[in-house]
Amino acid sequence: MFEKTKAFSGFSVDDIPAAKRFYAETLGLEVSEANGMLTLHIAGGNGVLVYPKGDAHTPASFTILNFPVDDIDAAVGELTRRGVEFLRYPDMEPDATGVHRNAGPPIAWFTDPAGNVLSVLQE
Repeated sequence: MFEKTKAFSGFSVDDIPAAKRFYAETLGLEVSEANGMLTLHIAGGNGVLVYPKGDAHTPASFTILNFPVDDIDAAVGELTRRGVEFLRYPDMEPDATGVHRNAGPPIAWFTDPAGNVLSVLQE
């Protein structure tokens, strides 16, 4: 039934203009806007829908987008220069820059202006 559909994911935010600035300017993604919603244009062809929920928005407590990179130290350094603050979980031990290197690939988590959790991870 769905074997040929081009499925896409989506998530909510409480402020579309703030989300547009963050995803376009801070993260450098191509972002389009239509019908009060955003589409994040990422590699691979399918966009990610960002829709408004205003006061009804509840930030995702799990990682909604992972951004794979070749060099996590360079990516974290650039994001830090752009004002991104990295999350530090009490049961994990990140390095001084916020990168967790203990289990799995090196990864660093951060949030968008709506509080949704994102990550950058080294492939």
